[in-house]
Amino acid sequence: MPSAAQTPGVFPELKDSRLTGSARIIKRFANTHTQATSATVFRASTLAALAAAGALPLSAHAASAIKMMLPANPGGGWDSTGRALGKALLESGAASSVTYDNKGGAAGAIGLAQFVNSSKGDPDALMMMGQVMLGGIITGKPPVSITQVTPIARLTTEYNVFVLPANSPFNTMKDVVEQLKKDPGSVKWGGGSRGSTEHIAAAMIAREVGVDPARINYVAFRGGGEAIAAILGGNVTIGGGGYSEMAEYIATKKMTPIAVTSGQRLKNSTVPTLKEQGINVEIGNWRGVYAGPGITAEQRKALTEMVAKAVKSKSWAESLQKNDWTPAWMAGDEFANFVDNEFASLRATMVKAGMV
Repeated sequence: MPSAAQTPGVFPELKDSRLTGSARIIKRFANTHTQATSATVFRASTLAALAAAGALPLSAHAASAIKMMLPANPGGGWDSTGRALGKALLESGAASSVTYDNKGGAAGAIGLAQFVNSSKGDPDALMMMGQVMLGGIITGKPPVSITQVTPIARLTTEYNVFVLPANSPFNTMKDVVEQLKKDPGSVKWGGGSRGSTEHIAAAMIAREVGVDPARINYVAFRGGGEAIAAILGGNVTIGGGGYSEMAEYIATKKMTPIAVTSGQRLKNSTVPTLKEQGINVEIGNWRGVYAGPGITAEQRKALTEMVAKAVKSKSWAESLQKNDWTPAWMAGDEFANFVDNEFASLRATMVKAGMV
């Protein structure tokens, strides 16, 4: 009875460079077990071909080595969410390893451009994104678009908080608004990129209190980490960002929280909403994950199953609790349609606020 090594034409067409996950394992198994029957060889060959084509379910694949694009500098919301997801992928056994690539700037457009160019057809590549990226695309009009990559799932929602540096001469949002009305340019707002949730909120606040949104002095940083450093250094009048990003500095009194952008006060928080303070502004933020361009439907399904498995892990539950993130799972075409609708809605809001 011929062995796998003696059977011509079984594996030569499946080059190692074209195989991923279980296909490589199957080929190595067949090549090292030289006493396999011809029937076994046939089954192994068939499985290898199916794996190479992405036609096996997640349970049949070996855990993937995931490459995670984080289109922001370290320390911000996408960075922390992406690393929390990576940890959950590892803990759940959905991934064998996770590597991270931080590329901040332009509300994620720089990282998006690199992801589009480097991850075409790659079934092991993921990218963090969210509402901020849509806002950045609307305001910045970059040469790349979110429509060029593949939607996987929405993960979380979160509201923003506005804070004052510890050495601020102001104490409340009312103080800031009074100064804004006197001299809009003297109030330096600090936050993420142009089009970020805090940028939109600042423009909406100005409009609500009778100040031309075009006159606000908004300083855009390349992600939450840089914005936090500017706030801590007293280099801005007022800063904004995700509550989870600011929580540790609020707890240690290095920042003074003066308003949240939610409709009601956040759980376990005494920070008043903007609406409580007579400013009719409410805006949230969400974060999600995308895959590279040009992957197959089966590869998209496998990645979705992988992320779904990760968000059921203990590690992910701990991250949600630690960061006060609200779980907001949505996947497949439902998520794709949600992003399309969000883009249109966000653009309308930004037009109304005088941003575009």
